[in-house]
Amino acid sequence: MRQITTRNLTALSLLAIVSFAAAPVNAQEHCESDFVCIFNGQNLDGWHGATTGYFAKDCMLISKKESGGNLFTNKEYKNFVLRFDFKLEPGANNGIGFHVPKDLDKKSPAFAGKEIQILDDTADKYAKLQNYQYHGSLYGTAPAKRGHLNPIGEWNSQEISVDGNKVKVTLNGTVIVDYDMADAKKNGTLDGKDHPGLKRDTGYLALLGHGARIEFKNLRVKELE
Repeated sequence: MRQITTRNLTALSLLAIVSFAAAPVNAQEHCESDFVCIFNGQNLDGWHGATTGYFAKDCMLISKKESGGNLFTNKEYKNFVLRFDFKLEPGANNGIGFHVPKDLDKKSPAFAGKEIQILDDTADKYAKLQNYQYHGSLYGTAPAKRGHLNPIGEWNSQEISVDGNKVKVTLNGTVIVDYDMADAKKNGTLDGKDHPGLKRDTGYLALLGHGARIEFKNLRVKELE
């Protein structure tokens, strides 16, 4: 029998470390036990819509620059907690749609359903937006607290919780939106426009790209009763 020396053990250990590092990452392994990953880290299986406007790379789901579009989950959700990480480029603009119907009837998902803004608040071109249009806001309806995005080029972590009429958005550990949609249903929206999506309580989740490269990862969801 060949004798295993200290040198052999060191070499074997290094080989194991290298092999582990080179192994493909299974996105599901990074999900908390009560969450389900909705992006597998390798391709767009489980999504439909503007599949040519996004691509998978290094466990990231990336919105193409000058492209993007509306990319929907194959499954519909009612009450849920969505967690994800994202990284913006300068001037980036996207959104997280929820309760979005299959048939948009030529309406934007922000109106046919609802949209949480994903936006570079620091960009000069967005300096004159309304407060309900900045990052984390429930578009047209509830403004988010500003100043909690990490610098451009760094990763951010965000959670969106929807439970009945209650919407809560947490960015990098800070609650930036805590809103009861019953108020908008009763008193109207801040933008004064018709939002038929406020009447919906179920629908698709969606990435709503507007021609900017944005990297997403660790997209996972927990359904609530």
